[in-house]
Amino acid sequence: MAASFSPPATEGSRRGAFHRRMAWLFGLQTVAVAALCVLGVTQVLPALAVLGLIVVLGALGWLIARRQWRQVRRLAKAVSSWDERKADIGEWTPGELPSRADADVAALAEGLYGFAHRIAGYNQRERNFTRDASHELRSPLTVIKMSADMLADEPTLGEFGQRSVQRIKRATREMEALVEALLILARESDKGLTEEDFVVNDVLERELRDVRELLEGRPVTLRLDEPARFALHGSPRVFAVLCWQLIRNACQQAEEGTIVITVHPGAVTVTNRVEMGPDGVDRHGFELAIAQRISERFAWPLELQTRDGNQHVARIRFPQPLPASAA
Repeated sequence: MAASFSPPATEGSRRGAFHRRMAWLFGLQTVAVAALCVLGVTQVLPALAVLGLIVVLGALGWLIARRQWRQVRRLAKAVSSWDERKADIGEWTPGELPSRADADVAALAEGLYGFAHRIAGYNQRERNFTRDASHELRSPLTVIKMSADMLADEPTLGEFGQRSVQRIKRATREMEALVEALLILARESDKGLTEEDFVVNDVLERELRDVRELLEGRPVTLRLDEPARFALHGSPRVFAVLCWQLIRNACQQAEEGTIVITVHPGAVTVTNRVEMGPDGVDRHGFELAIAQRISERFAWPLELQTRDGNQHVARIRFPQPLPASAA
């Protein structure tokens, strides 16, 4: 709940004070410049003296205006350094404003504080909901997975039943990947994630084995091209979840053909060809939205490109790659 702020009794008299002071400043400056011009025309003062005094008046006016603008500049600095996960905007929190703060600036600070408080609360509620929902989903997914494994070993199960069990297992694997991605996004910090040096090529090979099982029966093939090998320091699970989401998004879009995962120096690309639907609309899946959130969270930039109209390329860049021998 945003904190309430009761403005002081003198706020009415100070509202618009900044504009009044600026009006007085430039009004007096205009009068002084006009008087100097008259003195110069009547030759009461030399032209050089008049010009010098006008320059001095301009400099004084600029210094005074700069001083008056200082509060707005400090407020802008506080907003630019504001962390959206927190409601604090420094000294501009209502109730802690300077006693001589302009009422208009105080009203702006109060509005910004309320907005920051609502955004921080929304982010916290979103993390709590995602974390709680993900934890609640883990137990039934484990039960479904164990039951499917037991059914697959049943000797009396027919061919149709075996196909159904395989579909259940594939759907369970997809749900497990989604829950894991949501749990990663629900973390308030990177604490709890195991960090190590790992080779991205090895992680991709393991993930592709699982994805190939999901694609069984579909005319879609996966190919891993490795013109480069490199390592990263971080969480291999986060990297795997990010790549899984991009590959799954490509699989959802591709009706047939080949999806190419390429390891470049310091980057990984997922390329697929998409045939546009009858309405001409290209639909991006939920997996891509999750991948974008993860890339922003861990500062691994994700770039999306479209080539030749229907060839989609998702590129993840890693700012600090390591040689493969480091892992």
